[in-house]
Amino acid sequence: MSNHSVRIDLKVIPSASRDEVVGWLDKSLKVKVAAPPERGQANKAVIKILAQQLGLPAAQIQIESGSSSQRKSVLINGLNLAEVEARLMRDKTL
Repeated sequence: MSNHSVRIDLKVIPSASRDEVVGWLDKSLKVKVAAPPERGQANKAVIKILAQQLGLPAAQIQIESGSSSQRKSVLINGLNLAEVEARLMRDKTL
């Protein structure tokens, strides 16, 4: 694992039918979570799905801004942007 970190912007859709990293929407990563936007439930779900998709411990992902908004900024420790993009696209077919 590298000693890099990257900050990415998210567009989060809470109360979705399932948890899913949809893909890039302009310069933001679109993420759907089934959890409602109440008491931090959606934020926890966002961190969990990103950690699973990226193969990282959840502790390496932090919501830096937008904790009460659909638009969020997250800091991912241990990967650079190219590594994040590659891991997110691993399960996607173009």
